[in-house]
Amino acid sequence: MAAYANKIDRFLKLMNDRGASDLHLSVGRPPMFRASGEMDPIRYRILDNRDFIDLMKPIAGPKQWSAYKGCGDADFSYEVPGIARFRVNMFMQERGYGAVFRIIPTKLMTFAQLGLPKAVEKFCYMRNGLILVTGPTGSGKSTTLSSIIDKMNEEQKLHIITIEDPIEFVHPNKSSIISQREVGAHATGFAKAVNAAVREDPDVILIGEMRDLETIRTALNAAESGFTVFGTLHTNNAAKAVDRIINVFPQDEQDSVRGGLAESLKGVVAQQLLRRKGGGRVAALEILFGTSGLSSMIREGKTGQITSSIQMGKKMGMRAMDDSLWELLNEDIVTPEAAYEKAVDKAGFRDKLASMGIEVDA
Repeated sequence: MAAYANKIDRFLKLMNDRGASDLHLSVGRPPMFRASGEMDPIRYRILDNRDFIDLMKPIAGPKQWSAYKGCGDADFSYEVPGIARFRVNMFMQERGYGAVFRIIPTKLMTFAQLGLPKAVEKFCYMRNGLILVTGPTGSGKSTTLSSIIDKMNEEQKLHIITIEDPIEFVHPNKSSIISQREVGAHATGFAKAVNAAVREDPDVILIGEMRDLETIRTALNAAESGFTVFGTLHTNNAAKAVDRIINVFPQDEQDSVRGGLAESLKGVVAQQLLRRKGGGRVAALEILFGTSGLSSMIREGKTGQITSSIQMGKKMGMRAMDDSLWELLNEDIVTPEAAYEKAVDKAGFRDKLASMGIEVDA
């Protein structure tokens, strides 16, 4: 049997071998994998607190373990040499300790390998403003962003700064200089790291997660100052992404934020992952590009019209989420049930399915 540096490594090796995306450790249950979107238990005993400590304390290290014991939550990255890198979150739950490992593919994927629409490449050549990549946790936002950054790195001479928690894909220097920083290890927080980055002659700043008011504020300021800023949000479509940014601000600031966002927003890629027929998963993407019409909608608070604006921008490469879902359905890549589950306009989607003689549970 192969020798492992830490006890957890054999679970992570098995996770990689099985093609699972996540490993869940939860006191009171056996370890479980997530494969093709579904939870799959491992044949192993029910974990107790002692098991968890033996598995996790050695890889967390004294600083992270102390932080975890203090606040009940910790994030870091971990690598098993020759296997893969992992994003790790430790948390507290009712029965005791818990943790989730998310595998980080070591190989950067190209646009073609990911099956991304050609229109997404336009974001590689934008030279100022804010570009959002949105979607639920585990929808592939980081993978899509890494392919955009890799293409920029391959073709252009830029200084690209990434601010992540933790660093996921490691980018080698190609035509560009890439400076990657991890919150916790290289910076105390996203907002402070962005404020520092604008003083370091960047062309592009990637913010791994725009999770709070101050980070969103600094991202908007950087985009309005002429930098290209990529950021992620946990929303399912472009209209919700715009609303999320505006609504995080106090009421008395929202009008000025609308004005700034109207000028700086250059586009949104919203994505969701669906189970693919026959196994695996496939992404449905909504694509929005900044236009004068979009700026007016944001400024006037008419974000409900963004989806119809996308419909009118199809010649530019825009596409609505529900259109992307229909494309996957028509190509027999996903089931009607899977597509309906992710639909934005569920009533309209259900009616269209019904007109084709397909019934789904509402």
